[in-house]
Amino acid sequence: MKTIVKKVDPDNIDMDIIRQASDIIKNGGLVVFPTETVYGLGGDGMLPSASKKIYEAKGRPSDNPLIIHISSISELENYVKDIPCNAKILMDNFWPGPMTLIFNKKEEVPYETTGGLETVAIRMPSHPIANALIKESKTGIAAPSANLSGRPSPTKASHCIEDLSGRVDMIIDGDKGHIIGLESTIIDVTGDVPMILRPGYITKAMINEAIGEVLIDKVVLTKEKSQLLKGDYKPKAPGMKYRHYAPKAEFVMFEGEEKRVIEVINQRAKEAKFQGKKVGIIATKESFSQYENANVISIGSRKNDESIAASLFDVLRKFDELEVDIIFGETFFDEGLGMAIMNRLIKAAGYNIEKVD
Repeated sequence: MKTIVKKVDPDNIDMDIIRQASDIIKNGGLVVFPTETVYGLGGDGMLPSASKKIYEAKGRPSDNPLIIHISSISELENYVKDIPCNAKILMDNFWPGPMTLIFNKKEEVPYETTGGLETVAIRMPSHPIANALIKESKTGIAAPSANLSGRPSPTKASHCIEDLSGRVDMIIDGDKGHIIGLESTIIDVTGDVPMILRPGYITKAMINEAIGEVLIDKVVLTKEKSQLLKGDYKPKAPGMKYRHYAPKAEFVMFEGEEKRVIEVINQRAKEAKFQGKKVGIIATKESFSQYENANVISIGSRKNDESIAASLFDVLRKFDELEVDIIFGETFFDEGLGMAIMNRLIKAAGYNIEKVD
């Protein structure tokens, strides 16, 4: 398959390109497009064959649910049985934006899209290119992140081209627009009390302020390979079961007092280098100058969680480009946006976290 790549300015959208992309969607094809979180790999969410193509293009397990993207709240009735009161409040506060809600699905929504579940994940993105494509396609677009399964999520068109060229019909390059760098917050609103299944840019505190009580699924920040992450456990949302966001190299994180963590990472880097390994270290702006014996990349400042979120996946991919053999990194506080950052890093490291005394 030859993949068409088209550049679109989100501030001055070329509707001819959008119409070309929507024709691909309407005919069951796949289009990669930017959202305000990461790039998405889109197909017609109501067409079982399109969802199957998404799984095949990504190499994604078919029990890992897809998110349907819509362009207006009025479209919800096409996909969900009911809209709970808490869901309405959340939509009023955070849609369009980086929040996905899980509802009980209508029969018309194919199981190929929901990973075999009776629930469906819905999001209304705020990115102008995504919104234009959904409107023009006149269907909900099922769109996981536009990367090969398990790889770091794509925040640039070049990431999508690297992973999916030859696997999809079109890639829309919209790099000019701001991308948060973390996937959406996912909230299950089918129970009596809403539950966060995946943390994201919209934090628990922000959700509490809107609707009051909210639960957090116990797998969100587990730092060990729980039985829930294998066997017959069926994830209700993307990113709950399988290893995600992973660089090609082994990735080890260290948890403990900052000064001691830096000492241990430097020692481990020295040992790995002596063994002939090429070493990468994920540092912060504050700790960058204290590392040695490695390729050191700053992920951002601890004083600015948004800077870390925006660069996280790009940093992991840079280590792939450097062809390092092992990566060492610090942990972060799991509060606010830090919860989403740690959730992604824990999965990227495959739960490989060492506590430093």
